[in-house]
Amino acid sequence: MTRRELREQIFKLLFRVEFNNREEMPEQTEFFFEEEENQADVADTAYITDKLNRILEKLTEIDAALNEKVEGWDTGRMGKVDLTVLRLAVYEILFDEEIPTGVAINEAVELAKKFGQDSSSAFVNGVLAKFVQEDK
Repeated sequence: MTRRELREQIFKLLFRVEFNNREEMPEQTEFFFEEEENQADVADTAYITDKLNRILEKLTEIDAALNEKVEGWDTGRMGKVDLTVLRLAVYEILFDEEIPTGVAINEAVELAKKFGQDSSSAFVNGVLAKFVQEDK
């Protein structure tokens, strides 16, 4: 799989957090990979699962960072797709040294275009820009 395809699979799995308890995620991950459209080779499955677990470990910190940056919104009010895209991107910006910030933002905007509403990509881009402004 390409990096974009891997990221999309991580996004789809992370989206399930909105509908399942975190304790159920190992089982949800198994169900995910059993679906024909989500099947992946052993290396890709390991990469996706590992990154998902690292994101889940930091989810409280990620949500706190989002709530701190976004004025007039909080994670409880955000659309589930937008929130999931933002969680993935914020993880990559703050905790994944292998992913350049610009790539994380660009990929998040692309995910928002593909899975979100018409305004999702602009919202995601605006929120993530606040993370970059702090670094300057």
